[in-house]
Amino acid sequence: YFKMKKIYEGKTKDVFSLDNGNVLLKFKDDCTGKDGVFDPGENAVGLTIEGIGKANLETSVHYFELLKEAGIKTHYVSANVEEATMEVLPATVFGHGLEVICRLVATVLDGGYVECTFKNDALGDPLVTSEGLAALGIMTPEMFESMKEQTLKITKIVADDLKSIGLDLWDIKFEFGYNNDEVILIDEIASGNMRVYKDGKIVEPVELTKLILNR
Repeated sequence: YFKMKKIYEGKTKDVFSLDNGNVLLKFKDDCTGKDGVFDPGENAVGLTIEGIGKANLETSVHYFELLKEAGIKTHYVSANVEEATMEVLPATVFGHGLEVICRLVATVLDGGYVECTFKNDALGDPLVTSEGLAALGIMTPEMFESMKEQTLKITKIVADDLKSIGLDLWDIKFEFGYNNDEVILIDEIASGNMRVYKDGKIVEPVELTKLILNR
């Protein structure tokens, strides 16, 4: 049991600092959405779905463990699903948060197309380039390349895993940060971060979580 200090209250997770220098994420049952309908793309908390915090954590653990096996370093240290908590390495976000999207379907590029957007609700999450990030002093071109390379590798691992249960990944959203000058994947890898189709129809996030966990 750690002495914990709350350092941030997020929409779907609370963040605590731990005595050992790491950070604890507590997954909540609050979801972003509008008018009582769950929508991962919305910027405001719209509803509470019982058990979704644990389900998102379990999904994240499933993928973080797969990435660990593949030798890809992320912020993931360990998790306690019963308590809906995940211990992670401390990481600094780029700017006020940078979302990295990998598109597999709406692209002619083999292996996916990577784009970045600033997390900025007021501006509607504007797109930003490697040059733009370097000019703003947010990220060096080397860090960007590392992030892009990791994004393509991680996307392939997730897509292959979904393919094994008959699902097609269309696109997926990640967040990266840096820990000791290394760019690593942070936050979560849950169904709300991806668009997945089955037999040509989109799979709703709550249903997708069930398919991933109950295989």
